[in-house]
Amino acid sequence: MNRALSGWIAGLLLAWLLAAPLSAQPPGAATDAPAELIARIEAPREAGSSDDSGKSLAELMETHGISALSVAVVEDYRLHWARAWGVTDESTGAPADTDTLFQAASISKPVSAMAVLRAVQDGLFDLDDDINSILRSWKLRDDAELLAETPVTPRMLLSMTAGTTVSGFPGYKPDAELPTLPEVLGRKDEETPANTDPVVVGWRPGSRYEYSGGGSTILQLALSDVQGEPFEEILQETVLDPLGMSRSCFCQPLPEALHGNAARAGGSTTGSAAKDREPRAPWHVYPELYAAGLWTTPTDLAKFLIEVQFSLEGRSNRILTTGFTRKMVTPGGVGNYALGFTTGADTPHRPAPPGEADRFFGHTGGNWGFRGNFVGSLEGGNGYVILANSSEANPVIFVELPARIRAAYGWE
Repeated sequence: MNRALSGWIAGLLLAWLLAAPLSAQPPGAATDAPAELIARIEAPREAGSSDDSGKSLAELMETHGISALSVAVVEDYRLHWARAWGVTDESTGAPADTDTLFQAASISKPVSAMAVLRAVQDGLFDLDDDINSILRSWKLRDDAELLAETPVTPRMLLSMTAGTTVSGFPGYKPDAELPTLPEVLGRKDEETPANTDPVVVGWRPGSRYEYSGGGSTILQLALSDVQGEPFEEILQETVLDPLGMSRSCFCQPLPEALHGNAARAGGSTTGSAAKDREPRAPWHVYPELYAAGLWTTPTDLAKFLIEVQFSLEGRSNRILTTGFTRKMVTPGGVGNYALGFTTGADTPHRPAPPGEADRFFGHTGGNWGFRGNFVGSLEGGNGYVILANSSEANPVIFVELPARIRAAYGWE
């Protein structure tokens, strides 16, 4: 996710004001789909100030190149409803449904962070250890002896304050040669299939917030090195399976058996110029699993959201204790990125206004042809997850749909 996209969540979160009563429903229990609420979300929004507000959901999807859109809404600590619109593949017209897989893009990061914190909770390493003492198959280095002064730690990498470079990743075409993780992290004196710069320390660790998918990829390698297992297996065993996220996997490339109900990348990737140059790829492949590699559904991510909310309340601790979950949503003082999530702020680089940072947590996502938005309240058990297969979906999933959801539930 690039810096501009990471800023979208700040403006979105500022408008989020939630105050729902506590519910005794079990985690993830869904009620019947509220037809009247969904109808309001599908209809034009009279109170909006943009051209998009006057369009129906179908018109929004057409305007912004979204062929598949999927939404899950959480109310009172339970999945209230989930619905999908459109088709997974415009060439076949296969309908999207709530089981349709989307690339979560950078929403992969908080899911991955939960596994890192579980490793810390289990005593495999500490948040303030030197990351080079954890890594086995590659070592982080810098160009100005910065590491000798201030070593990079897992806490810094989790909070995007480690001084590491490489904001995000473009992915690889499905038929491309994929680099190994040490090749992604890179050495300047080697030629590799990697299509991004080497990840190095570019400024003093701990001095400022700077979004870094490169830093997240260091954590991916560290977790795999210390546990002696592939990262995707660690995440499956540690997070996905315990939470019942049965339509989710850190599988890159996506197994062919799952292609049938996976959304194809859309938006500007499908323009006529791209079609004239070469056949369109259905999606890109991301060996940077921690940063961008999760395939999932809004329903599965809602289970993750609810677990975070219940764990904060001390009502469910299937992965983390309440104390460790609290670290995921509590910024450390440099920027508004906690150990996994962004919290409310007017920009991602400045402190939140008084009273705003303790209301909500979330993350955005942006891969080639995919966009995602994940928002939850710290109290009251409310939230939503929106996934779309269009690189042009930002106005819909970060502005218009959240405004309609909040209005339909009276959350404003």
